[in-house]
Amino acid sequence: MNNKTATEVDTFLEQHPDIQMLELLMPDINGILRCKRIHRREFDMLFDNKFKAPLSVPLLGMSGDLYDEGLDHSLLAGDPDQLLLPIPGTLARIPWLASPTAQVLTRFVDMQMQPSWPDPRNVLMRVLKRYREAGLRPVVATELEFYLLAPGTEGSPQPLKGNIPGTGRVQQGIQYCMADDLIDCDAFLDDVRTACDLQNVPLTAIHSEFASGQWEINTHHTEDPLEACDHGMLLKRIVKGVARKHGMGATFMAKPFADIAGNGLHIHASIYDADGNNIFACDAGGPPEHYSDTLRHAIGGLADTMDEAMAIFAPNANSYRRFKPGAFAPSSPTWGYNHREVALRVPVSSEHNRRVEHRVAGADANTYLVTAAVLAGMLHGISHQSDPGEPVPVDADLSEAEVTLPRRWDAALEYFRKGSILKDYLGATYCSTFAALRQGESDDYNGQVPDLDYEWYLRAL
Repeated sequence: MNNKTATEVDTFLEQHPDIQMLELLMPDINGILRCKRIHRREFDMLFDNKFKAPLSVPLLGMSGDLYDEGLDHSLLAGDPDQLLLPIPGTLARIPWLASPTAQVLTRFVDMQMQPSWPDPRNVLMRVLKRYREAGLRPVVATELEFYLLAPGTEGSPQPLKGNIPGTGRVQQGIQYCMADDLIDCDAFLDDVRTACDLQNVPLTAIHSEFASGQWEINTHHTEDPLEACDHGMLLKRIVKGVARKHGMGATFMAKPFADIAGNGLHIHASIYDADGNNIFACDAGGPPEHYSDTLRHAIGGLADTMDEAMAIFAPNANSYRRFKPGAFAPSSPTWGYNHREVALRVPVSSEHNRRVEHRVAGADANTYLVTAAVLAGMLHGISHQSDPGEPVPVDADLSEAEVTLPRRWDAALEYFRKGSILKDYLGATYCSTFAALRQGESDDYNGQVPDLDYEWYLRAL
């Protein structure tokens, strides 16, 4: 056992002597944390770097299947073991469980202790290596939206709407940032805060969003993008676990309800040089909408890569239901200052904090892969001095803007396969595997016969 992890686990067990089980959290291609639970007597095996798991675990589809048609089968021949290593700083108690159980986030390495290619965390590590080689340091934060679901036995989910005190009625309308919603959900929100504190997830703000039952939680920016993505993954788990404890559901589906807002994953990213200077900053004294050439180039790179990255930003069939005019989901690679309908927003900020808010991905996307694609696009743009075109004016109305981004799953996968920029950054092996597995899942999804087919066609035809 290395000294750092040995000290961490020993200290943790001294502080929590009742802990008997440990859940090993394994990020997969979907952004789902696959999980094994081990007994206390097996803890040393994990922290001695001797615990193994199949190579295929990070590549399972949404339903747990391995959609390997079209895959290079030599990559998974024999489904060999790989090692599972605990990530320092993520060992924590699970407060929403009745049993004395802890959790730890893990990463995959091969039997020679090298990063295992199917692990999405390692894909982001590849991109960050390019930044280190360029003498640059990205700083990242995440914003996640989700819905709380009303308890019930109905087959179709319903958003959890606020109560009108003194009546049996529920509150209608958007009610953005409504104080009464905080009161109604106080017990849930306080348990989320407690869990975030216990699990070292730096929660900064919570508020009700643009639809009844919808919420947004922000985490603090960090100089380690891997850690920022860890926070996003753990936050999803916290929300869903605490909601279950309170008899509710929670979902990060991109578009769980047809007629109200979808759920987004927004990535805030800035880049600093070796001296700690924000390379997006302009000379002091200019107007806030004055942009440095470097910032423009980074945005240009994000625009250049947006079509081929859509399969990452919108990884499921449901993801594409977000993208329609007037839905506060971007329709094309637009950019501008302080405008919430553009894809690439430059928020109000000081020059030291000058950053890009990437607003395309849905909350259903894999946080590691989204961040890898965003950072790859920015570095590509800076390296190639990409031109993003003219910014959208602050007061521009984009509610009827044409949707130019891929609007269907298969179309996005085709852009992804044909693209060349992300393959260079994320790795050709991972990209070809991602495309094959997602295409297999898309084919399976589209081969099903849903109830809507019966409702529309069965009687008429």
